[in-house]
Amino acid sequence: MNTTRIAVVTGASRGAGKGIALALGSTGATVYVTGRTTSTGDTSLPGTVFETADEITRRGGTGVPMVVDHSDDAAVEGLFNQIGSDHGRLDILVNNAITLPEALTKNGPFWTKPLELTDLFGVGMRSNYVAAFYAAPLLVASDSGLIVNTSSFGGTCYMHGPAYGAGKAAVDKMAHDMAIDFEPFNVAVVSLWMGLLKTERTLAAFAANPAMYEGMAAAAESVEFPGRIIAALAADPRLMERTGQILIGAEIATELGVVDIDGNQPPSHRQFLGSPTLFSQSVVQ
Repeated sequence: MNTTRIAVVTGASRGAGKGIALALGSTGATVYVTGRTTSTGDTSLPGTVFETADEITRRGGTGVPMVVDHSDDAAVEGLFNQIGSDHGRLDILVNNAITLPEALTKNGPFWTKPLELTDLFGVGMRSNYVAAFYAAPLLVASDSGLIVNTSSFGGTCYMHGPAYGAGKAAVDKMAHDMAIDFEPFNVAVVSLWMGLLKTERTLAAFAANPAMYEGMAAAAESVEFPGRIIAALAADPRLMERTGQILIGAEIATELGVVDIDGNQPPSHRQFLGSPTLFSQSVVQ
């Protein structure tokens, strides 16, 4: 990846978004970091958009913090208008922003959980569409580009209930369908299935009950691992051959020679959680 590459990573105050933004920034890219957290203490978890952007710059990239609520279409439009004014183009969009209601991992059938789980259909599903909508002219202006929807095996197996599963299945299908529209402009769109990540939330759970999570912790991926994969995808001359696909992060990492920050090769969970959805190649206008 060259030092002039321009990227946007949504939902990057912490977690997967932060890791992806840092990994892209480490390649010398200019990374626009979006999120709602502006001050330490705003939430129970650490991390702000400003801290992520500062760390990107320390690593040799250029971090640009953008306070954006991805449920606000006008704010999202403003983000991409700013990038257009600053650069006139965009190379990578990573759709990672998501609402994670507290009751998401509560045991029990969906009707015993609060309806707020459907917030996932806004920030986490619709927000991907809106960001891609406003990013499209800038990606097309680059004559090549990449959109990545971060997703998970929840798109094909039962994971956290039907609201989460529907949201992930939707962003997978969006990637497939958007790829058809973008293909004439040499812009690739993929959905990336990540494994269990060592996010701030996950590490807190591991620490609270180490015996219960010992096996899971051993196979967990760093939050920077997906970003390393995305950087390799963006530089891959075969990128357009992958457009429209759901990619299992651990598998595409092995193919592209990407390892985690500790030098390990995280395992694929296909055998236990299932294979990516195969979509029809038919196109009905």
